Amino acid sequence: MPHPAPAQHTDSTGTVAARAVDLTKVYGAGETRVLALDQVSVAFERSRFTAIMGPSGSGKSTLMHCMAGLDSISAGSARLGETELTGLSDSRLTQLRRDRVGFVFQTFNLLPTLNALENITLPLGIAGRRPDPEWLDLVVGTVGLAGRLKHRPAQLSGGQQQRVAVARALAGRPEIVFGDEPTGNLDSRAGAEILGFLRNSVRELGQTVVMVTHDPVAAGYADRVVFLADGRLVDEMTSPTAERVLEHMKRYDARGRTS
Repeated sequence: MPHPAPAQHTDSTGTVAARAVDLTKVYGAGETRVLALDQVSVAFERSRFTAIMGPSGSGKSTLMHCMAGLDSISAGSARLGETELTGLSDSRLTQLRRDRVGFVFQTFNLLPTLNALENITLPLGIAGRRPDPEWLDLVVGTVGLAGRLKHRPAQLSGGQQQRVAVARALAGRPEIVFGDEPTGNLDSRAGAEILGFLRNSVRELGQTVVMVTHDPVAAGYADRVVFLADGRLVDEMTSPTAERVLEHMKRYDARGRTS
């Protein structure tokens, strides 16, 4: 039986989950002014896994935060499906993040007094929604948590806790999942498991995933990598491998040192 596709709001093309057009983000003013994003235009396609890479300070996390409605936009446009984020009130942004976006961060952000299943379904309960049992079973199976649902975070390894965080992000069938260095606190084996689960959520569940990472191995799990430098989109790669990404970053570093 085919897996049910996640509920999605389509834009005019029907294939883009989120899009930035000339997106600019400025912090501070005067001598402390920092141009974090400089007219970035990029689209994130539905049911694909995209990695955002770049040197420290390149703007990759800022781009994700702006696209996810976690940070305001100085100029340009950021859209989630048909919804323009610019100008939305705080309450509308909160509702959008709650109902249409999933998040996986470097820290697991689990409540220690709740078991795994309760942590997974907590955002749905806060939103007054009941989980879809069939979808929840698919998510739990995808991340391999069927035997750990009654365990509290202290009874789980770091990798298992991050599995719970991934399942929590997927449980509400969001239009898009944003991950900010989701394997940064894990060893290589646990990190590979989490990346495999995110990969499977795209392939088997039709999920859309956008992940910020500095790790070429992590980027190798994606369908596409976009590269930022100095707040600008400078390149992209489809069908990446860890070796190709690493070689690309080495070449860019060499150009940066000689320029």
